[in-house]
Amino acid sequence: MSRLSRAPDFWRSEGGVSRLLSPVAAIWGAVAVRRMSAAATHRASVPVIAVGNFTAGGAGKTPTTAALVGLARRIGFSPAVLTRGFGGRLSGPLVVDPARHDAAQVGDEPLLHARLAPTIVARDRAAGSALVADCGADLLILDDGFQNPTLAKDLAIVVVDRGYGVGNGRVLPAGPLRAPLDVQLDHASALVVIDAGEPDAPSLAALLAEARRRGLPVVSARLVLREPARFAGRRLLAWAGIGRPEKFAATLAAAGAAAVDLAAFGDHQHLAEADAEALLARAAEAGLDLVTTEKDAARLGGATSSALKRLAEASDVAAVDLVFDDEAAIVALLARLR
Repeated sequence: MSRLSRAPDFWRSEGGVSRLLSPVAAIWGAVAVRRMSAAATHRASVPVIAVGNFTAGGAGKTPTTAALVGLARRIGFSPAVLTRGFGGRLSGPLVVDPARHDAAQVGDEPLLHARLAPTIVARDRAAGSALVADCGADLLILDDGFQNPTLAKDLAIVVVDRGYGVGNGRVLPAGPLRAPLDVQLDHASALVVIDAGEPDAPSLAALLAEARRRGLPVVSARLVLREPARFAGRRLLAWAGIGRPEKFAATLAAAGAAAVDLAAFGDHQHLAEADAEALLARAAEAGLDLVTTEKDAARLGGATSSALKRLAEASDVAAVDLVFDDEAAIVALLARLR
């Protein structure tokens, strides 16, 4: 599925546009149900954890994957990460080498994962899983691919954005769901609900009630700035090309930033020279400090044009970590894979 640059506003409501698109959504949903219900065609040589989300767009899969890598390693696993490498031109399968690969080749997320664990990029998940032995791994964490039936999954952890929930609860293109919610819940092992400092979405309570009715573990988690003191009291121009840039702004505000202006770009968007010039001018005019995400900084890595280089040098990077409120519950899920 291709990614939209920004989720349309009508995905949050039961408006006329959503109802108009319902017949198309019914067809999309039927295809998605058939696809998710198909038997897996390949089983990896090691246990596989899928980290996914119910909706199109970002929900926090990348920091969740990073947190799982750390916990898995703590209890004795040697994990590797498998990702499609969205935004990169190389289809793989290949093992990411940050010294040799850049975001234009493999995408931004694989570069972040490769700092923590051996990371495989492969559009064909089965082909990618064949490289797990080369990585010396005994656990494979699949960043995205929850709805993809190719690779058999031993554990499916679905990430939910507390501030977005499941939007209007409709299937694409009438709403944000990648497949009907009941079918996706059938394939989930647990939910991780991520709080970035925003109010709860209207759809969240019903989703969590249904998950608990089914006996699915629901674990709350928070996005926490790695060095919050660096941003407290500062006036910031935050720029981000992620699924929901407003989450980034909320995280900075929660850390005590005096003011946060937001420049939002499309998910995984590579900035042009004109974009960089505009950001530099906007920050200078308002007397704001530029700050961006690790993903956006990864895409700027190796920039050679004048404005992009200056933007990279001027932008502070606000790294975030995912902290589980009930870490023991996640450890218990991982321990089952023994």
